[in-house]
Amino acid sequence: MERQGRSDGELLRAVEDGDSRAFELLYRRHEPWLVARLQYRCPDAALVDDVVQETFLAVWRGSARYREHEGTDACGWLWRIASRRLIDAQRGHGARARLVQALSRFRHQEHPSAEDEALHGLPHGELAEAMGKLPADLRAVLQAIVVEGLSTAEAAKALRIPPGTVKTRAMRARRQLRRELA
Repeated sequence: MERQGRSDGELLRAVEDGDSRAFELLYRRHEPWLVARLQYRCPDAALVDDVVQETFLAVWRGSARYREHEGTDACGWLWRIASRRLIDAQRGHGARARLVQALSRFRHQEHPSAEDEALHGLPHGELAEAMGKLPADLRAVLQAIVVEGLSTAEAAKALRIPPGTVKTRAMRARRQLRRELA
């Protein structure tokens, strides 16, 4: 790909020689489309940013070598690296989430949260009745963050709603529960 005077191949050869200016040009040239393309496969913007950084870090460190003579253009080569990194990150992200969840169970066993203590202090019939009066969307949020112990971000992802909506619905659900249990 020929833009701004130097081809991708020339930039990559310069990067292999440690040319940080060539690396910056390569990054500026390819980062926008790589982010856009990765976002089609992964809605997690933070994970996409991490994958893009890991992709270019591999290029800079030389752990990924471009071979222009093999007939592959630099865009396809970068995409292969990024898509593999995304798959690895998603696999690792799932394992990390499972580990955090398992560890959080042990933490809650030792030190119950204030919400857990409040839930145990109420007769289940009264609480169940109050929860049953909540609209389904509020009840789902409360179930996710209080009963299941998910963070706001985790609940948002699980319920497929924005984190701000999770916070608002949780506030409304708690307010309504307080009125019902008073």
